Amino acid sequence: MKKIYHLKTCDTCRRILKEMDTSGYILQEIKTEPITVKQLEELYALTKNYEVLFSRSAKKYKEMGLKSQQLTEKDYRQLILDEYTFLKRPVIINGNEVYMGNTKKRVDIFK
Repeated sequence: MKKIYHLKTCDTCRRILKEMDTSGYILQEIKTEPITVKQLEELYALTKNYEVLFSRSAKKYKEMGLKSQQLTEKDYRQLILDEYTFLKRPVIINGNEVYMGNTKKRVDIFK
């Protein structure tokens, strides 16, 4: 499967999608089409970790005071399902590989 979870209002996601060839990828905009339990479980099967899928740079992370809490894998999972901004983005699935975030090294893989 080739899929990209992204947020259309995110400047970084827009830049990355513009820079890479997205033909052959299914694009899912996570605000208008939130990630489902099944989709998150598929990501977990590839990463074996909900924490790596979790974005600490989301505004709500600070607003909710999550930095001072000891979060478990179960917490990360539920937070991602409850609030789309907690999914690190973009998430790019290319077969059995998953790339998250927006570092230049990760983006260059797809050019």
